[in-house]
Amino acid sequence: MTRLTFALSTLAVCIASAMSSPTLAQETPDPVVGTHLVDGSGYVSVTRIEHGSPEDKGRLLMAFEQDGMAGVPLWESRDGGDHWRYLMNVTDQTHTKDKNWQLRWQPHITELRRSSGDLPAGTLVLSANATGNDAKGRVNEEDLQMYTSTDAGKTWHYRSSIIKGGGRPEDKDNKGVWETNIHVLDDGRLVAYYSTEQHKAEGYNQALGHKVSDDGGKHWGKEVLDVAIPGGVQRPGMAVVTRLGDGRYAMTYENIDGPNNGQVFIKFSRDGLDWGDPQRHGEPVMTLSGFWPAACPVVTWFPLGGPEGVIVISAERGGGGAEEGGRDLYWNNASGRGPWWEVRAPVQKRTGNIHAGWTQALLLRDDGRMLHITTSSSPDAPTSVKHNEVLYNSATLNFHRYEAEDAQFSNAVAVPNRQSSNLRRARLAAGPEGRLRFVVNSTGGQHALVVRFSDLGLASQPSIVVNGSRLGNVNVTKTDDGWQLENVSASLLPGFNTIDVDGGAHAVDVDYLQIDGDAATAGQP
Repeated sequence: MTRLTFALSTLAVCIASAMSSPTLAQETPDPVVGTHLVDGSGYVSVTRIEHGSPEDKGRLLMAFEQDGMAGVPLWESRDGGDHWRYLMNVTDQTHTKDKNWQLRWQPHITELRRSSGDLPAGTLVLSANATGNDAKGRVNEEDLQMYTSTDAGKTWHYRSSIIKGGGRPEDKDNKGVWETNIHVLDDGRLVAYYSTEQHKAEGYNQALGHKVSDDGGKHWGKEVLDVAIPGGVQRPGMAVVTRLGDGRYAMTYENIDGPNNGQVFIKFSRDGLDWGDPQRHGEPVMTLSGFWPAACPVVTWFPLGGPEGVIVISAERGGGGAEEGGRDLYWNNASGRGPWWEVRAPVQKRTGNIHAGWTQALLLRDDGRMLHITTSSSPDAPTSVKHNEVLYNSATLNFHRYEAEDAQFSNAVAVPNRQSSNLRRARLAAGPEGRLRFVVNSTGGQHALVVRFSDLGLASQPSIVVNGSRLGNVNVTKTDDGWQLENVSASLLPGFNTIDVDGGAHAVDVDYLQIDGDAATAGQP
């Protein structure tokens, strides 16, 4: 993906959206949530040091993209992300005497969990795009470089060039390369994923590829394409890979200029190398109601939310009627099977320009809270990428709560509401015509179900149907803020269950379905 192409595609989507009738009415923008760190345009990446000396273990290191030619900034935290300290700028070590070159774009930082070649476990790897400018200061060369640190980030050393590209990014026939994402495989080899525009003559506007290194990143092997959509139009980009609890690998990417511009897709691999037919998109990340994350996705797996853990995806924005500002995260607790659900992100960013929220960072803290770091447009110059700011915040996320606006709708509609769990609720029609269908993954056995709802002035309550059986003995309690809670115990099957919330005597608003979780917070938004 290139900046200009993305901007033009996003502009077209914005114009089309303005001319259509959105599913979700827009209210006054919600307040920004997060602590300001420093100016930064995008591409936040964070890793935690798990090896090394006792004084370094647990430190967090963060890199991100900043405006200008000063290099990639590196920051550290020693308290789980509550406070941060600037360390240095990592700069291009291969063009030290050339002011037109600098290590600038799309940084990714990670710690090697095992040795690779002559690199010991615990080595820090920073990859980023070094760019070269022409005489007019315009980018016309790219070099995806890898740097390593064996002293917990105090010093950095150039390791290799993964792939080089050229041409101005705005030119249709450029040969650009972008967005590295490096991982160590179980056998100690390194794999570098990236975006490439070097296959246009073969019919691929942009493709996702990888190279493998057998010697810890000193040299790289032959390129293999992982996602390459023929036709010369669609632009898969920004591949990010995570390891799942079952040992598989998951890759997310954006599909710019596809049928749904920017829509996020996910693919899976057993070994991190074979992603199936590169001409197949994989699976769209989408809720039952048709909402989907769009652009700049980052996928991470966490050991939360059930025996399979939870896959969480952040994105720059939303589509299909979703919250457009990219202020929600999407999650799935079935190893990528079935529908996806939304939860409010700890940082609530401003939009203002399309770079705000490009590649975000999520990390699970020892206290169970989720550290979230992203970029936001500034309040004074929202359209200026140069003035974007890095925001961070930590919060506990509820992966036992299924938002009503993400369910499958039958005679229902999503509406904004600041008193609702995710600032939206589903308005459900009366009678059998109204239905919200939740398809949820369960361990089986007896579980506590809670539905948060409110009537519209005429007394009514929805009914709950589990796998085709309508439940009785439902206990309804009123809360102080005007909502009501339906509480019932139900037997669920192992695997996927269908839970319907059906309309009552009159229309009602439904906030969410919660299954188990913290009973003390069941009624809280």
